[in-house]
Amino acid sequence: MMASLVALSLAFVQTMPAQAQDMTPGQVGVPLSFADLAQKVSPAVVNITTTTTVAASTNETPMLPEGSPFEEFFRDFMERNGQTPDSRPHRSQALGSGFVISPDGYIVTNNHVIEGADEIQIEFYEGFTLDAKLIGTDPKTDIALLKVEADEPLGYVEFGDSDASRVGDWVMAMGNPLGQGFSVSSGIVSARGRALSGTYDDFIQTDAAINRGNSGGPLFNMDAQVIGVNTAILSPNGGSIGIGFSMASNVVTRVVDQLKEYGETRRGWLGVRIQDVTDDVADAMGLASASGALVTDVPTGPSQDAGVEAGDVITAFDGKPVSDTRELVRTVGNTAVGKAVTMVVVRNGTEMDLTITLGRREDAEGEAVPASVQQNVEEPSTSDMLGMVLSPMTDELRAELSLPGSAEGLVVADVEEDSEAYMKGLRAGDVITEAGQQKIASASDLDARIADAKDAGRNTLLLLVRRGADPRFVALNIAE
Repeated sequence: MMASLVALSLAFVQTMPAQAQDMTPGQVGVPLSFADLAQKVSPAVVNITTTTTVAASTNETPMLPEGSPFEEFFRDFMERNGQTPDSRPHRSQALGSGFVISPDGYIVTNNHVIEGADEIQIEFYEGFTLDAKLIGTDPKTDIALLKVEADEPLGYVEFGDSDASRVGDWVMAMGNPLGQGFSVSSGIVSARGRALSGTYDDFIQTDAAINRGNSGGPLFNMDAQVIGVNTAILSPNGGSIGIGFSMASNVVTRVVDQLKEYGETRRGWLGVRIQDVTDDVADAMGLASASGALVTDVPTGPSQDAGVEAGDVITAFDGKPVSDTRELVRTVGNTAVGKAVTMVVVRNGTEMDLTITLGRREDAEGEAVPASVQQNVEEPSTSDMLGMVLSPMTDELRAELSLPGSAEGLVVADVEEDSEAYMKGLRAGDVITEAGQQKIASASDLDARIADAKDAGRNTLLLLVRRGADPRFVALNIAE
């Protein structure tokens, strides 16, 4: 997981065979020591050891004569690279971090710390160990919830409000870096609201040292509250260079509550495909600003039942403004399944309220998303328009592109490489189903939409483009 210069990596599991408030004179807000804070929270921070059965090796050794001098060379080479020259399964151990969140033994860590583990053992600061059972996981936020049974109530820590943390605030990380156990590092909040690759990402960036084995450990504020779960680092060599990421506690607490209650997550589901509103899309649609979430498709589900249409721009959800798609996905996901909410959309320049009863995302994932059905209008020849060679839909093209019999629109036969259409990602095989938020099936339909846009004083035209089952809006310049 390493690029040529810099790689983003999880704060890896390591694989193996009341705080100080004294201030420095003249430096307001700078703690003299973290010792009291570390002493207070240490009993709640744990080391996690997992044991996993690794399947038999499928690596084949070269066919060598018995007693060959190369036989020992190949055996040594495979062992140095973690391969076994025989077919026997073996046991592998890994280390990570976590923290206790209740006296009855619930423990939070990263999903990647315990993923695939056969056994999970928890080592406490006082020196004793307990076996843990897995309650539930959420790969989308990389969070896992464990449970141990202890004879006495356990020391624990509470979550704080990550939204209240500010860039520049002091923080302290604690965990099991490189297998050294119960190690403390300090730093500040370097940035807020970082997104790495997940749908629900909301990371706190910190320069507190986070290394391999710190995964799943807590990030504390100065009130001894957990405001983040240490998850990933940005590093060219796997070690800390002062760019670490902790999943924000306000995301984690919602996940933990659901894992504790249901053993799984239950996120709200709107049932639409969406994309961000860019400046050119806003211009093509006559919007006042490039904000909101543009609906590209409405499969069977809650939104279709509520009357949402492709081309609607979602500007508010459940009383909260929507600035972009990421914000909408997170807000919907954090809303209770089955809740009826009001959603504000802009349709053809008119704002309207729709009431939607949310479904459950986990139930909907993996279901096929049908393409919208358009009217069929045949046209005999291709046309050169907007830097593309366009052809009306035919049965032959449907078969060639593996499209359903109901698929309609203009098929992109070719795209000029120096055109805006090519620059914005249109390629041969794409199907343009709408222009100016109206269905099209012929070049004359597209010509009419271009004329309408120019008459309205617009310099761009919004196209709905489908590639397989994935739709997106693209705005192309039509000014002469």
